[in-house]
Amino acid sequence: MPEPTKEMWIEIANTFHTKTNFPNCLGAIDGKHIRYKNPKNAGSLYFNYKKFFSIVLMAAVDANLSFIAIDVGAYGKEGDSNVFRESALGVKLYSQQLKLPDPANLPDDINNPQPFVFIGDEAFALHTNLLRPYPGRGLTLTRKVFNYRLSRARRTVDCAFGVLANKWRVLHTPIQVEPEFTDIIIKTCCILHNFVRRRDGFNYEDNNAETNSMDDIVSVGTGARTQGTQVRDYFANYFMGPGAVPFQFANI
Repeated sequence: MPEPTKEMWIEIANTFHTKTNFPNCLGAIDGKHIRYKNPKNAGSLYFNYKKFFSIVLMAAVDANLSFIAIDVGAYGKEGDSNVFRESALGVKLYSQQLKLPDPANLPDDINNPQPFVFIGDEAFALHTNLLRPYPGRGLTLTRKVFNYRLSRARRTVDCAFGVLANKWRVLHTPIQVEPEFTDIIIKTCCILHNFVRRRDGFNYEDNNAETNSMDDIVSVGTGARTQGTQVRDYFANYFMGPGAVPFQFANI
């Protein structure tokens, strides 16, 4: 999985907008627990909040359900935000080394160029280049619409995990080998997944694939970062204006 160039990032963003109506989006991020037989002398390192042993697969996925970047091997007890922050993608994102495209105007909006962003659930910390839903209840209509639009685009990563597990059945049962070998198996499955997606084309009939073999990482909010608040608010207002789509109000 080569690190994307600026041109590749723009192509990913254009496809995301075409297929999910979310502009300036570079990928959907999420983590999954891969069931695993606890190795000897590992204690509770691999024991997750759902009371089974696992290894974490953290991934960024494009709108074609292909993996852009993955991180494999974190202990099951760790949370999404920490795993992503310590991954190669997270380190480069937070240190501004990802060679992202320059901020660009959103479609049909010429007011203020906005940064390109990744999208994640409430487990991730808000950042200039990483948007998460608005938390809490009693949200305004604008914030509800934003949460729906983000969730609609973010489901691509859930679909990718479902396709991955259903294609490579080794992920349907606890993996029985040593941690280092388990990491290799998971990485290989992800690489083969990308190969098959390119070879066979992007078929959306498998978008609703179940992900029962891998369970969601617990969501642990870490608080919004000030530098991302204005970006999220701008996107939220944009979705109520030039970026609105007819179906958004029927799904909140």
